Amino acid sequence: MKFKLLLSLLFVFASINLFAQAQHSTEIGVETDNDSYLLRGSDRYYTDGIYFYYRHALSTDGNDNLKNKVLGFEFGQKIFNPQAGSVADIYGVDHADLVDRPFATYLYVGSTLNLLYANESNLKLSAQLGIVGPDAFGKQVQDWVHKTFGFYHPSGWEYQIKNDPEINLSAEYNRLLARTTGVDISFSSYGNLGNGFTGAGLGFLLRLGNFNQLFNSVSTQSTASQGNKITPLHKHELFFYYKPLINYVAYDATIQGGLLETHHEAGSQEITLDKEPFIFSNQLGVDFTTNRFTFDVAAIVHTRDTKEMIRSTHQWGAITGMYRFK
Repeated sequence: MKFKLLLSLLFVFASINLFAQAQHSTEIGVETDNDSYLLRGSDRYYTDGIYFYYRHALSTDGNDNLKNKVLGFEFGQKIFNPQAGSVADIYGVDHADLVDRPFATYLYVGSTLNLLYANESNLKLSAQLGIVGPDAFGKQVQDWVHKTFGFYHPSGWEYQIKNDPEINLSAEYNRLLARTTGVDISFSSYGNLGNGFTGAGLGFLLRLGNFNQLFNSVSTQSTASQGNKITPLHKHELFFYYKPLINYVAYDATIQGGLLETHHEAGSQEITLDKEPFIFSNQLGVDFTTNRFTFDVAAIVHTRDTKEMIRSTHQWGAITGMYRFK
């Protein structure tokens, strides 16, 4: 009798837990990027980023091959500096020749549709509307941060990329290649097309630890789900990952300025430079999920963005936190 009662209680508990997980169809969160997170005392190149996310899982009823479908909306800002946030010598005189990567800011709103399949492949489509230039408020944000936390006063923003409206589209494709206990490897790729950013990249993702399938994992931004089609490998994810990518850059408005703009006209102090066509990136990180929360902490290292950059690499840290609810 006690054994039957115990089985009944376990069944009820499992049913409640499964239902609770199935109802976590929406998540909100924030990502913050900064080169100071790596404690190297640097303030250069891609120096700061902030992103706000909203994701909601859509129904996949009637499609056995589609395990998960997630609609997302986001708002973000990226800030770029040259070799320092101040291009002044000890006498306070600005030097344009110190601008080895342009001052630039990209501000945008965007939407994503993430289609995740039973064979553990996914196609994520994205569209962004944004602006590069003074109206993206990079100078104001950097001035406020440096003043609030007692850092040096930035200078040189008069050389920043001019205002240019952006329409950018992208597609990301991932697919599982192999898996054994505690280890798997996936193919990763993306393509960008727009008047702000055009290019492509490919590489792989290696995961070590307790991870879930790619249709319900923090790795593919698919922890939100709807319905009972998904049986995760683990209740909670906790794994380390390594993601190297080879990136081809056809155009980058934060380096070259607006695609349709006329640069260096009389009176303009805008400084634009030549982009490097190929960039190699490495990302190392750790992911952890609970029934409600998702966390990602990563370190990213890029080879130089421009031919003029005095440093052969630059790096930053990224911290992301998400909260799921019904």
